[in-house]
Amino acid sequence: MSIGKLETQDSELVKIEIGLLLEGIYRKYGYDFRNYSYASIRRRIWHRIRLEGLPNVSSLQERVMHNGDVFHRLLGDLMIPVTEMFRDPEMFLAFRQEVVPYLRKLPNIRIWHAGCSTGEEVHSMAILLHEEGLLERTRIYATDINESAMNTAQNGFIPIDKMKQYTKKYQMAGGMQSFSDYYESEHGIVKLKPFLRQNIVFARHNLVTDSSFNEFHVIMCRNVMIYFNTLLRDQVHTLFYESLAQEGYLIVGSKETITFTPTADKYETRYDQHRIFRKLR
Repeated sequence: MSIGKLETQDSELVKIEIGLLLEGIYRKYGYDFRNYSYASIRRRIWHRIRLEGLPNVSSLQERVMHNGDVFHRLLGDLMIPVTEMFRDPEMFLAFRQEVVPYLRKLPNIRIWHAGCSTGEEVHSMAILLHEEGLLERTRIYATDINESAMNTAQNGFIPIDKMKQYTKKYQMAGGMQSFSDYYESEHGIVKLKPFLRQNIVFARHNLVTDSSFNEFHVIMCRNVMIYFNTLLRDQVHTLFYESLAQEGYLIVGSKETITFTPTADKYETRYDQHRIFRKLR
């Protein structure tokens, strides 16, 4: 019988197997995917099963529990980083119009990028703040569960084949200079200039298991919670609310919302299209 047929049969058994696999990963390795969206997790697990040439989820569990290399390959599937410079440039333009005037009033600014992935959006924010004259008094905390992605973020490398696309998005986001002012290119390698990272703190943080670590004026967590189930999403929204300063801003992804979360009535909507919300007094 083909893997495709095995994947669709005995759905209740498959749910049990996936639950046991995720519980094993949590207990042995400390990564908690137990409340991630089942459909997304299931799809990524079966992708790894096919690549490993295994017949079912239980076979993958046996490999994962006894072979660290297989676990890290699966971990890469479960934490696929998806990001780019000035993603949704209209949001960054709205940020300049709505949030920057609030930040100008503060002597010191703290921003949390939760789920920073490989750092493109964090560096985009650093560029924006630099152009607005705010970067020197801002501390940006960039966190992610994926250490490999964070290592990429800390190095500041960006794909050379995306430079034309990134330049266009920078301009659409209200860029005030030439995008080329912010990177250096040598031997086909593009690296963002070091001054952009001077006020960025990169640290591993797990939204599922870790608590708040500061009070922030802005929290950005875009297109991360789409992978969470309702229980975990509500837990993370509570964490963000407790971590925001009064009148601070929460920004989520274009396909995400705060509607029907425990903290929905504690914010005012500033830009619904761009998912920019402000914490009420």
